[in-house]
Amino acid sequence: MIRHIVMWNLQDHAEGADKATNLAKAKTLLLSCAQVVPGIQTFEVATATPGMDCTNDLVLHMLLDDAQVLAAYQNHPQHVAIKPFMKAVVKERRCMDYPL
Repeated sequence: MIRHIVMWNLQDHAEGADKATNLAKAKTLLLSCAQVVPGIQTFEVATATPGMDCTNDLVLHMLLDDAQVLAAYQNHPQHVAIKPFMKAVVKERRCMDYPL
């Protein structure tokens, strides 16, 4: 199994919208990819909780059967289609993949 974790911080204003609007849209877009390929065991998307000490605005946590499933997800047209929006609104991105 592979664990895939991505964390983002968004710009305060981008694509004609404020951070809260873009954060909600980013979460919706990511969730739309939850079942694009077989072999995704866990797919969680969360936003920072107001009042809690957080270092990132948005996180994606996935458990996948293997590296081939991760590659299929990364290259799936539905996932590829959300990348331009994410790149436009994100100020910082961190990612880590590791085998279990």
